This record gives sequence, structure tokens and C-alpha cells, in this order.
Amino acid sequence: MNINIAQAVLDVLIFWILTTPHEFAHAWVADKLGDDTPRLEGRVTLNPMAHVDWLGTVILPLITLTIGGAFLGWGRAVNTNPARLKGGYNGLVAVALAGPGSNVVFAVVLGVLSAFVPSAADILFRAAYLSLYLAVFNMLPIPPLDGSKFLLAARIPARWYVEISRFGFIALLLVMSYTGLGRWMSSVSFTGALALFSIGK
Repeated sequence: MNINIAQAVLDVLIFWILTTPHEFAHAWVADKLGDDTPRLEGRVTLNPMAHVDWLGTVILPLITLTIGGAFLGWGRAVNTNPARLKGGYNGLVAVALAGPGSNVVFAVVLGVLSAFVPSAADILFRAAYLSLYLAVFNMLPIPPLDGSKFLLAARIPARWYVEISRFGFIALLLVMSYTGLGRWMSSVSFTGALALFSIGK
């Protein structure tokens, strides 16, 4: 197995950068919907240090990239209080969708930027691919990922959600290790990035 440490480190740095608009979008939408929890915790910011989860943003992505497995990672979760959000759990879904949505928008911006900076097309493409992958990955309905907030919007008992969350990390590892889901998400993200970068050509 060939391990490209330099590429793995670069991907982790790109991923860290990508988690910043993702988590900022969560915090900003929550703030706009009336929940000041993210603002009080210093999350309505584009400072990457405010959104890093050292295990999920750096260590785990680096490990999965170097062993050749499915990419696995996340940013530091933004705390929200559904009771303060306009719309309650429906507002929580809006907050959840803001993160993946920001990554799709960011990928589009990178695609447009590549037309003006062709010399950086390779690294911009890699960033767009990872941005789309982050968006797709976070829509999995497994706590604590963004897609799991649809379970709360569907009004499953909160205590059930908490119990499911206890096994969320293990479930993610099993799903990504023993199914083809990771390869599928990678393929979808790569195809999406290709489409975005072909527009300006």
C-alpha cells in the first residue's frame, strides 16, 4: 500500500478549512433564528480555531487517509437550543442544512475560481471534491451528523435520540468500514466536482 503522507496532510488542512464555513453556517443560522447559544460560545466566526475538533478534524481524517480507508471526519459541533429556535425542531433542521449547504456553495465558488486561476486548478478541484464529500457525509441520518436532526424533526422521543447518539461513532465506523457507502459518497462528490469544474471550460 502506497501512503502519500504529504497528500494526506494537505487534505486534512483543506478539510479543516472547509469545516470553518460549515460550522459558521450552523452558528449563523441558529443566531438568526433566535438562539444566541452559538454566539455566546464564540461560534459565529470564521476563525478556524473556533471550529476545530482535534479528533474529528485532524487525527481521524489523517488516520483514514493514510490507511486508505473511507474518509471520516467532522468539525466541532455547534451547540443549539431547539427551545430558543423559531420553529423549534423544524428550525433545528434549517440549522442542520445550513452546514452542508454552505459546503455545496463553497464548492461552486471554487469551481468558478478555477476558471480565473487555472494554475491552482488541481488543489481547487481537490478542495471542491472534499467540500462536496463533507456535505454528503453530513447528511447521513446518524447522530451527531446533520442528517440526524431530521429524526428530531420527525418527533422521535429526545431520549431515543440521546441513546442512539451514544452509539453514533461506532455506527459510523461500521458503516464506513463494511459497506460501500464511503466509495459511493466519494464517487458522487468526485462526479459533482467534475461537473462544477467543467462549466468554466
